[in-house]
Amino acid sequence: MRNVALGVALGAAALLLMLSAYADSPMFTSRATLGSLNGEQIYDHICQGCHMPGGQGAVGAGSYPKLAANKNFVSWRFVALTVLDGRNGMPPFGFPAGHGMNSGPAHLSDAQIADVVNYVRSHFGNAYKAEVTAEEVQALPHPAAELMGPQ
Repeated sequence: MRNVALGVALGAAALLLMLSAYADSPMFTSRATLGSLNGEQIYDHICQGCHMPGGQGAVGAGSYPKLAANKNFVSWRFVALTVLDGRNGMPPFGFPAGHGMNSGPAHLSDAQIADVVNYVRSHFGNAYKAEVTAEEVQALPHPAAELMGPQ
């Protein structure tokens, strides 16, 4: 029985070492580095974990809608509001920097949200114009930020 417990402990230690090494790798994006990423890179680092690299979505531990050839994307506002406030279990990404849950989703600026909206609306079989600006996103309601009250 001792050998089994020792094996489990060693396996857990090895897993922790691998995860800590992954967190230090360039593949792991911290909130501090998001500011330098474009829409495609933000998608790669945040969105594709659920929506998959080709935007095909997934079903398993949860249901993640496909973004590929998505007719809802005719409305850039639909996409932007989904990113800002979340939808059907997707977390909101529209909290202002430094607010929201400490361990929650990344906080995206209006410019970053516009970049992601433009990217997903013009890729994965979507052929909508990529012209959304940060100013247009800023003019939308930011429900996640509004729930926090005045700062």
